[in-house]
Amino acid sequence: MKEAEAVQGVKNGIFETFFSEKKLLAVLIDPDKFDETCAGDFLRKIPQVTSHLLVGGSNVGNGKSESCIKAIKAETSLPVILFPGDHSQITETADALLFLSLLSGRNPEYLIGQHIKSIKKLRNSKLEIIPTGYILIDGGNECAVERVTGAKPLLQEDPQLIVDTALAGKFLGKKLIYLEAGSGAQKPVNGKIISEVKEAVSLPLIVGGGIRSREQLSEAYKAGADMVVIGTAFENGNFFI
Repeated sequence: MKEAEAVQGVKNGIFETFFSEKKLLAVLIDPDKFDETCAGDFLRKIPQVTSHLLVGGSNVGNGKSESCIKAIKAETSLPVILFPGDHSQITETADALLFLSLLSGRNPEYLIGQHIKSIKKLRNSKLEIIPTGYILIDGGNECAVERVTGAKPLLQEDPQLIVDTALAGKFLGKKLIYLEAGSGAQKPVNGKIISEVKEAVSLPLIVGGGIRSREQLSEAYKAGADMVVIGTAFENGNFFI
């Protein structure tokens, strides 16, 4: 796969899975909300089709990411990908890192500032580092990402701006695009936006936020999502798959 081979620093092959024909499902685990003592019980309940585990949150206590991942890895062999809201959440206990740039915001701290702060940990890291364009989209309520970063989400009523933002991310060299409606979103990213972004960028596409049913999951896949991320629904025990 030429695209995958071109990625610098790929060590674990996680990025390559995005080029398979298989639709991927990731469960997002927020270390601050996760009971590590019940890791085994939780992981036994998640759908058998789960392909990856994402770990991270907008506000995570010091050391919580590392202890959370250790508890998870003691119970499963699924690949664990860091989805950090801050450089302090980076830990070598994971398998890969979504190196997120918040393209939809204008706060330089989340466009480049956090990335520079992370280099001390990443310079000699064994993590698979995946450059990811992160686009926050209005999910009908204020989410944690918006509160922490001060970034306003892009409106679903303006799909062209979302497409242009994603395409700018591609031209900047991002290898993945992540469309995020936010934790606990009232409405997920609609299928029209997903399909238009996918057609424009021709990159692996992650979609998350507000997905609580089989129908919404199926719609995201049909529209072009390569990976769907589900967090809040599973946190609340809604294992609908």
